[in-house]
Amino acid sequence: MAGYTDLLRTKGVARIIAAQLTARFPSGMLSLAFLLHVEQQTGSYGAAGLVLAATSIGQAIAGPMTSRLMGRFGMRPVLVTTLVVCVAAVVAIGVLPLTVPLYMAIGFVCGLATPPVQPAVRTIYPKMVNSRQLTPLFSLDASAQEIIWVVGPVVTTFVSTQVGTVWGILLAAALMVVGGIWFISSPELGRVRIPRSKRAFGKVLARPPVMLATIVGFLLIGACAAIEAGVVAAFGHDGAEAGIVLAIFSIGSLAGGLGLGHVPIGPWSTARRMFIVFAGTALAAFSMDFWWLSITLFIAGIGIAPALAVLFAIVSASVKFSDTAEAYGWVGTGQLIGAALGSALAGFLIDGFDAVGAFWAATVLALLGFLVPALARRWHPDLRGRDASPIPDTEPVTITPS
Repeated sequence: MAGYTDLLRTKGVARIIAAQLTARFPSGMLSLAFLLHVEQQTGSYGAAGLVLAATSIGQAIAGPMTSRLMGRFGMRPVLVTTLVVCVAAVVAIGVLPLTVPLYMAIGFVCGLATPPVQPAVRTIYPKMVNSRQLTPLFSLDASAQEIIWVVGPVVTTFVSTQVGTVWGILLAAALMVVGGIWFISSPELGRVRIPRSKRAFGKVLARPPVMLATIVGFLLIGACAAIEAGVVAAFGHDGAEAGIVLAIFSIGSLAGGLGLGHVPIGPWSTARRMFIVFAGTALAAFSMDFWWLSITLFIAGIGIAPALAVLFAIVSASVKFSDTAEAYGWVGTGQLIGAALGSALAGFLIDGFDAVGAFWAATVLALLGFLVPALARRWHPDLRGRDASPIPDTEPVTITPS
């Protein structure tokens, strides 16, 4: 833990982590918030799943594209534009009486305008710390991301079930505004300029580590989203049990991220961490009992943040600095699509098989998340004793004084 304390004392690190965490927090809220709201309005988890699928399509189109645009127009102009459009779409879904096709259309716009905060901050990180601190910083960031993906749904569940689904969506919109302004105003965004990439759009996916991180991130976050929907379906909309179980899930992830953050990254690292997620999820599917789910999902959570930290590190070490924003855009898109489609798949299975159907979906996604890096381990970088910083560009990178 002393290493994390020293890291947070580095100039600007604590501030940028807090700002980006707040700005991205709604990403962990909106899939479940939309699921609960649209299901309540239409009476069908399947209809809610269609809205999430439309949102995911927008995210798939926008993620790497808006990230790449930051190298052309700058980070702040792109972030401001997408923030304004995305907030307007989120509020519209929450307050307007809409048909399912209109929910889907506005969800698509919401996904299309998702602010590229994740690619921006992970592009900035290597310019804020030395090479020795970079891997621990990715681990700390991964633990913070688990607050987004796991604690976010806990907050959404409590607000949506105890106050109302509209308020769950509006809370996400408010956090998006506050966090977005905080992050965009951070001085680090003015100090680092992303060089314009000379590679064709999408070419960065030809690098096996980037493709591997995108696929595994999709499967991992998809499994988490299915678990979240299953927990809510198991305990209903009116009690606190769902929020407590998801909180325990998040505690497991945070413990794993902080405890395994300094373990050297080898070819089997992603597969080992994903096996923990798969094992805990598979056990959870055997019973919908409160205590059983609490224990098994704590086990599953232990592998989540460490797996994400490995994915961030192998991407950083495999691409040029000018390509990092687009690369993280693809990885982020994979995760966001996983969140939306995991919830959608769980919604359809809940309609047909009750809550346990969501856990079947999560188990299959987690199993694939283990098998993919295990079979593709020869394309997994071995970072033991290596620097995880991006490959330098051949031209100087401009860093303006603060």
